[in-house]
Amino acid sequence: MTRTSFNQGWSVRPKVSIFAEISSPAAAGEAVTLPHDSMISMERSVTSGPHGGYFPGGTVEYSKAFDVPEGYRGKRLSVEFQGVYRDAVVFVNGDFAGQRPYGYSTFEVELGPFLKYGQDNAIRVESRAHEDSRWYSGLGIHRDVVLIVANLVHVPGSGVRITTPDITAARAVVEVATTVRNSGRETTTVDVDTEITDASGFAVAADTAPVTVRAGESAVLRQRLYIQEPRLWGIDTPHLYNVQTRLRDLAGVVDEHASTFGIRSLQLDPERGLQINGETIKLRGACIHHDNGILGAAAIGRAEERRIELLKAAGFNSIRSSHNPLSQAMLDACDKYGMLVMDETFDIWTESKSSFDYSLSFPEWWERDVEAMVAKDFNHPSVIFYSIGNEIPETGTGLGSGWGRKIAEKIRSLDGTRYITNGVNGFVSTLKDVAAMMRERRAGEGAVQGVNDMMSQAADFMGRISASDMVSERTAESHAVVDVAGLNYGESRYLMDRELFPNRIIVGTETYPGQINTNWKLVTENPHVIGDYTWTGWDYLGEAGIGRARYDRDKDFGAPYPWIAAWCGDIDITGYRRPASYYREIVFGRRSAPYIAVQRPEHHGREHGAGQWAWSDSISSWSWNVASGSPVTVEVYSDADEVELFLNGETLGRAPAGAERDFRAIFEVEYHPGELTAVGYVNGTEQSRTSLRTAAGAIRLTANADRAVIRADDSDLSYVALEFRDQDGTLATHIEGKIMVSVEGAGVLQALGSARPDTRESYVGNQHTTFDGRALAIIRPTGAGLITLTATVEGYESVTLSLEAVAKADALLPVNTEGVLA
Repeated sequence: MTRTSFNQGWSVRPKVSIFAEISSPAAAGEAVTLPHDSMISMERSVTSGPHGGYFPGGTVEYSKAFDVPEGYRGKRLSVEFQGVYRDAVVFVNGDFAGQRPYGYSTFEVELGPFLKYGQDNAIRVESRAHEDSRWYSGLGIHRDVVLIVANLVHVPGSGVRITTPDITAARAVVEVATTVRNSGRETTTVDVDTEITDASGFAVAADTAPVTVRAGESAVLRQRLYIQEPRLWGIDTPHLYNVQTRLRDLAGVVDEHASTFGIRSLQLDPERGLQINGETIKLRGACIHHDNGILGAAAIGRAEERRIELLKAAGFNSIRSSHNPLSQAMLDACDKYGMLVMDETFDIWTESKSSFDYSLSFPEWWERDVEAMVAKDFNHPSVIFYSIGNEIPETGTGLGSGWGRKIAEKIRSLDGTRYITNGVNGFVSTLKDVAAMMRERRAGEGAVQGVNDMMSQAADFMGRISASDMVSERTAESHAVVDVAGLNYGESRYLMDRELFPNRIIVGTETYPGQINTNWKLVTENPHVIGDYTWTGWDYLGEAGIGRARYDRDKDFGAPYPWIAAWCGDIDITGYRRPASYYREIVFGRRSAPYIAVQRPEHHGREHGAGQWAWSDSISSWSWNVASGSPVTVEVYSDADEVELFLNGETLGRAPAGAERDFRAIFEVEYHPGELTAVGYVNGTEQSRTSLRTAAGAIRLTANADRAVIRADDSDLSYVALEFRDQDGTLATHIEGKIMVSVEGAGVLQALGSARPDTRESYVGNQHTTFDGRALAIIRPTGAGLITLTATVEGYESVTLSLEAVAKADALLPVNTEGVLA
């Protein structure tokens, strides 16, 4: 079997009626390389609504011509789509070949019945998005596409399933179940060679066994292999092994299949919590949506990997795929970097949350989509949980819980090696009963904006509802269906459930970012509470402005146009950590140095509030376009007993900090340029210090690529930070300028943007305005060779950066290039 990228050579255009094409010629398609998001280039409109970031919906069609050699006659050809959003319909040479309503499932379309051998062939894929998501969905073939060419006797794509049921320090038992499919017309016997190698390519185990397969059928061969002194996969030591499977007949090798797996054990109980390889692990979790910020929903391999790299560096050890199955590219990254995964099936079962969402397809398609998720996840050691839903209203009724039981039992029939949870929000589970109570409570406060608005305006009330007897009774069956009770915003139940349900194990599947200090204390002090997943670890498009500072009596859930991002992530949409991320790192006990966050002084004294997903309107900077002497609020996050603040060597006072003061000290000071320093003291002795300096002197435009050498394929990218800095390297957050970027050579500008959550600018053009002193350019290779990026800003010397795309990158080196103020 060969698996070849099928991402190149596509074009995309808006879909129009076949009758409309009679009266006017069809629009020419735009050449694109997959993965691709058609929505990100569409014009935003205030009429489209904040839930999707004011992007419209639409219908598009992707087309590709491809040659099928005459020599492929007698082979089995198929195309694997790893995700098409949404309602995908596939045509080959003009004939219907397959469909998939769900936008996040891998599905395979067999090409054989439609092909013309020795000739050009055409494949066309239609996809649609319209009022079917509560957040930015994207539109189109947003994940990888693979062409599969196999002999008639072969191992199907997910045909090798690997488990490690028995592990000791001396050896590990590896069970390899290989499915052999015979698409031919004769019964066939083949030998199955299975070889396991370690990361260095050294063979550590091997076995050969025959299997006979009837024509038109499949057979499963199970082999037990033994690895001596196995290296275990864990969050700090993510060791991986490779399995090479070969099918041989008398003439030689007829098929080959490669797999990757890790050796690790899972245990779970309410006294020791979650154990991986015998060690109790507390889940420092991040909920993440599927979009890649300024790339839109395109799940390009390097973009998925970069997110996991940065989330791990920020202190997270687990992600929850909110609220759909992860891409295969991201699962590979989680395996590589030791990031634990809670892979989630659906945001909807039978009760709709949007006008045209997956509830319309769920009754017919849920089982096939569950099968696709499990097949995708099975060999990935990073996956430890399957989540069967998120805030599903049906979880509050007996018959509704029956759907949860069906999904859970289906998963168990496919994979009994992992645990199952469900992100239950007791408020949503009893929503119809409490809606009247909420309306009474909000009488005179204006119209209700929906469940999320009610939640953000009345978190205290929701907490009381979650801890009520009504929720205890109504959700008991849904929690009994799963192995771990997932609670969304349900921390009020953590302690009471220890008494009410002594065998219940809890995970905070979704929590408010501002409550991590109290929530993490509950996690660490209670063994039956195994972790916390914040909303969110990474900012995302859509649900515009739910984490914004609310000035001037702003009470709406969604922010007005032109807001585009939720602005509630620890990491912004371009990959930079926000103050909440450093605060969380201190709460986790992974940072001892103080962190200084300065509230934007231009808003000082202005009346404002914050929703439950918001952080203070602050950044870590001491460069401001305000007059010297202007009042400013400074936050210092620290686990020290107390913190002292200095400005230009002069003390501004001391304040208590540490756990007893929620790891936070607040200072009201005057702004004067220079150096602001926070010193943390433990028992009166300096523990550590942090300083901020005002950017001064000549300010330069700089360009810094995450890697100077990238792979010349469709899965790689180079991320180039475009920043204003002074001669000492201090980021000039107070400088704003419109950057123009040009790219020449073996690459293209895939995206250009900033983290500004309320921008009016597009991410697909060659100009964008900086935000807090920086912007981000993403370069995609088009082949092997040199790539030259040039960035210009009026009033500054242009900066040029050279990259190289090679067939195989032997070195991934950082590079810094700067331009001087003109």
